[in-house]
Amino acid sequence: MFGYVRAVTSQLSPEDARRYRGIYCGLCRTLGERYGRRAQMILNYDFVFLALLLAPPEEAGEFSLHPCPAKPWKKKDCWTANPALETAADASVILTWWKLRDAIRDGDWKERSAGRAACLALRSHYEKAAALRPDFDRTVRDCLEELHQLEEANTPSLDRPADTFARILQGAAIQMEPAARASAAGQILYHVGRWIYLTDAWDDLEEDRKTGSYNPILARYGQEAQDRKDQLRDTLHASLGIADTAFSLLDWGEWESLLGHILNTGLPAVEEAVFTGQWKQRQRGNQRTNHKETTV
Repeated sequence: MFGYVRAVTSQLSPEDARRYRGIYCGLCRTLGERYGRRAQMILNYDFVFLALLLAPPEEAGEFSLHPCPAKPWKKKDCWTANPALETAADASVILTWWKLRDAIRDGDWKERSAGRAACLALRSHYEKAAALRPDFDRTVRDCLEELHQLEEANTPSLDRPADTFARILQGAAIQMEPAARASAAGQILYHVGRWIYLTDAWDDLEEDRKTGSYNPILARYGQEAQDRKDQLRDTLHASLGIADTAFSLLDWGEWESLLGHILNTGLPAVEEAVFTGQWKQRQRGNQRTNHKETTV
């Protein structure tokens, strides 16, 4: 995934900040327990949000100290294994696998070589995850194939490729119960997915212009793409508004303040960083320091 779905930890209450860190570490631990140390390399904040969304609202969950795989001499407060973390871990593996396959097909020679090596390491883990979540696996595979065809056709539409990508995330709510909660979570995931796709398209705009890679904004507006920033942000705000409306329909219990913060503060903060050019600078800084930030 892309790592855009984050909290602004400096604006969280101390308790929500502790929980957020604990869920991140709990997802890392769950990936390790289910798929081994290599799978922990695909840990991503987008799937922390997914785990939160799938968590039972009436249960705060348990937290306990466990050694950190990156720093074994330190213990981290981890949300302990539960169905929400397991689903998020399985979805992480499945989506990573198909994104790698997509890179092998569409990337340059470096991306293809790296993708083949990563797929070889991930194959057995993917097969396990796909057997556990066949419906989600099928959704990801079919939507990425549809997205590939749209890209090949240089489709001059913002909505068609964004809709196709959004349905991938929406599929992660398939197994939720009851149906009303699954429907609301599906709407949230759909519109957050649409927001991710279009935000990423803007983030990659200049790079895609140089390389000639498909970008829906360039395909739609051509040389006028940079002048359509406000129009694009309007549609992003519309998606976040619909996601927030779906969120408001249900009681999210113990997780309501943290989920609400991510939707109403975290995502707008990331969007602002992307559209002002600060996001890529921060990501490059994180790579240089080999440090993963939870703030935007």
